[in-house]
Amino acid sequence: MKRKFADLHLQPNLCDVEHTRRMVKKAAALGYSLIAVPLPYNVNEDYIRRLRDFCHEATVDFASRLDLKPKTPDELTSMLRKFRRKFEIIAVICDSKNVARQAAKDRRVDLLNFPSADFRKRFFDRAESELASSSLAALEIDAKPLITLKGPDKVRLLSALRAETIMAKAYRVPLVISSGAANEMLMRKPLEMAAFASLFDLDKSSAIEAVSKNPLGIVKRNREKLDSKFVAPGIRVIRSGKDC
Repeated sequence: MKRKFADLHLQPNLCDVEHTRRMVKKAAALGYSLIAVPLPYNVNEDYIRRLRDFCHEATVDFASRLDLKPKTPDELTSMLRKFRRKFEIIAVICDSKNVARQAAKDRRVDLLNFPSADFRKRFFDRAESELASSSLAALEIDAKPLITLKGPDKVRLLSALRAETIMAKAYRVPLVISSGAANEMLMRKPLEMAAFASLFDLDKSSAIEAVSKNPLGIVKRNREKLDSKFVAPGIRVIRSGKDC
C-alpha cells in the first residue's frame, strides 16, 4: 500500500484567496494526502467550505485546526471546553511552562508546539514528556525555522530539538513534523521534511512516521470522536430504535 503523508501546519494568508489556493495545489503536487490549516476560532462555515472545495479540486484532504495561545492554564482549560468539538485538530502554542504542563496532561490536546528558537523558552523536558506520555498529545516540530535560521541560532535550536526528540522517544510521545510554511517557497516534499530530522539525529523510520502515520492517526482519531455515532473509544452506535 502506498504511504500517505500529511502536513498539519500549513499557514497560508487566509485573507488572500488565490495565495491559499496556490499553497493547497502545491501541497498536493508535492505529494501530501492531507493538510491542516490553522483557522480563527470564529471562522464561518462558508470559509471552511471554500477551503474544502480548494482541497477537493487539488485532490488533497483537509482538516480544520485551531491554534490556542492561552496565557494561563485556566484559560487553556476554558478554551478547550469551548472549542474542542468544533475543530479536528487542537494545537497549543506553548509560550510558558505552566501552559505547557497543563497542555501536556490534557487529553483534549493533540499537538504541543514550542514556537521559540530560544532553548530557555522551550519547555519540553522530562516532566513535560512524562505528562504527555499519559495523554494523547504529540510534539510538533515545524520545519520552517530549520530553513530560515542561520548561524548560532540554528545551532542552538538543533541542540534543543536533539534533546527534545530523545526525551519524546524515551517516553513514547509521538512526533509530528510539519512545515509551518506561510508561503510556497518554504514548502518541501514529505521525504525532504523527514530528512530535516537527521539534523537533530532522529532516525529515518521515526522521521517518516512523523510526516505520515502520526499526523494521519491524529486526524483519524478525532474524526471518529466527532462523528455523531461515537460513544467512547471502541464503541459506536450502529442502529438506534425501540428494538435495540
